[in-house]
Amino acid sequence: MKRLAVLAAACALAFPLHAKQIASVNGQTITDEQLNQFVSLLVDQGAQDSPELREQVKQEMIHRLVAVQAAEKAGIDKRANVAQEIELARQGILVRALISDHLEKNPIDDKKLKTEYDKIKAAQPERKEYKVRHILVEDQKQAEDLLAQIKAKKVKFDEAAKEHSIDPGSGKNGGDLGWAPPSNYVPEFAQTVESLKKGATAEQPVKSQFGWHIIQVEDERAVEFPALDSIKPQLEEMLRQQQVVEFQQQLVKDAKIKQD
Repeated sequence: MKRLAVLAAACALAFPLHAKQIASVNGQTITDEQLNQFVSLLVDQGAQDSPELREQVKQEMIHRLVAVQAAEKAGIDKRANVAQEIELARQGILVRALISDHLEKNPIDDKKLKTEYDKIKAAQPERKEYKVRHILVEDQKQAEDLLAQIKAKKVKFDEAAKEHSIDPGSGKNGGDLGWAPPSNYVPEFAQTVESLKKGATAEQPVKSQFGWHIIQVEDERAVEFPALDSIKPQLEEMLRQQQVVEFQQQLVKDAKIKQD
C-alpha cells in the first residue's frame, strides 16, 4: 500500500458538489470522483482496475484523511519545516506535470528520429573489428621459439595454441578469439591487432600483464552502424531528455529574474 499512500497525497483535487459520497471522516466527504481519479492514476502506472483495488484505495483514502485531519488539528501543517516540505512537494508535482504536458504537445516523430540518427551516424568514425587468434605463454623465450616454428611452417598456429597456450578460453579452440573490436583487448594487444594486415602474424611476441602473446589476424571487416529500428527506444529517450533541457532553459531565458 506504500504506492497508494504516496499517490493519495497527490489527489487533493477540487470536485463538483454533486459528486456521489462514498465515505466521510468527521464530516469531510470522500467522493466517487476522487476515488475514480485515484484509481486512474494507479491504472496509468500499470495496476489492474478491480473491485479489490477500489476497496484498497477507498480504505487508504479514509485512513489518510483521518491522519491529515489529526495533523491539521494539532497545527502540524503550520510548522515552518512542514509547510516548506508541502510547498516543495507541490512544486515538484507541478514541474513534472509541466514537463509531461510539454512532451505530450511536442512528440518525437519519425522525422526527428531519422534526422538525429543520420547526424550521429555521419559523425561516427570508420570502425573495424578483427577475427584474431593468439597463443599466450608465460616466457618470452618460449614465445619467440613458437613464433619461429610457426613462421617456418614446422607447426600450425592452431596446433601450437592447443598444445602450449595458457589461455583456458581460446587455447582449446586453437587460439581463436572470434570477432571483436580492438577496444576489447588490452592496449598493447589492440595496437598490434590494428597494425596487422589480414592474414598476417605479428613479427614479435607482445607482452601484456597476462604474459607473452603470439598474435595472428585472420580477417577484418567494417563494423556496421546499428539500424535505426534497433536503437529507436534509446534515441527517443535521448531526444526527450534534450527536449526537456531545452524547454527548461527557454523558460529561464524568458523569465524576468532578479538576484540580490
